[in-house]
Amino acid sequence: MSVRFPPGAAAYAKDGRRYVIEEVAHGVAYCNAPGGAETEFPEAQLMTEAEWSARSGNQRDVIYAKVRRARGYAAYKGPLDRAASEHFLGRAEQLFPGILDFAAFSVASRALDESGDRGLIPDLSIVKCRAVFESATPQTRATLLAGIVAAAPEKIVGGARLGDNLTRAMIEKGLDAAAFEAFGSRRRQ
Repeated sequence: MSVRFPPGAAAYAKDGRRYVIEEVAHGVAYCNAPGGAETEFPEAQLMTEAEWSARSGNQRDVIYAKVRRARGYAAYKGPLDRAASEHFLGRAEQLFPGILDFAAFSVASRALDESGDRGLIPDLSIVKCRAVFESATPQTRATLLAGIVAAAPEKIVGGARLGDNLTRAMIEKGLDAAAFEAFGSRRRQ
């Protein structure tokens, strides 16, 4: 009998499926699946509840590393001026409070969707998405926000210097108001 997996203990396969241990003999774990099907695994391929929890916690950190490596956060090589980009981002946040959080979350959601991890989108933290967003250069952030509001980055960043009304109009024209409104009711965690 194994001390690692006593009978009745939960065990997790690498794909996250949970099994209940019936017996462990000669390095083989005999298990029951939730549906009642009996199966067996080499004991080394299973994880205890504590091991699985530790792995799952680390996976959350991996999610944000994936977001950082997403296409949208690639090194910026365009013509936008850093100061103009910072000005635009400041004006956008002042005119539409929460729009930078919305942009950060939207970019992270899109990155997970593109990488095939769509199921992890509801677990995204707005605070961590925003931290990833803020780690990018102002030009990259301005380009990402311009993409969210369906505007050419050069035009919307340049338009921000011409006044609040033009900036507001350009953002409102391309912003998905329903999605932004729904995002506003989401708890910031």
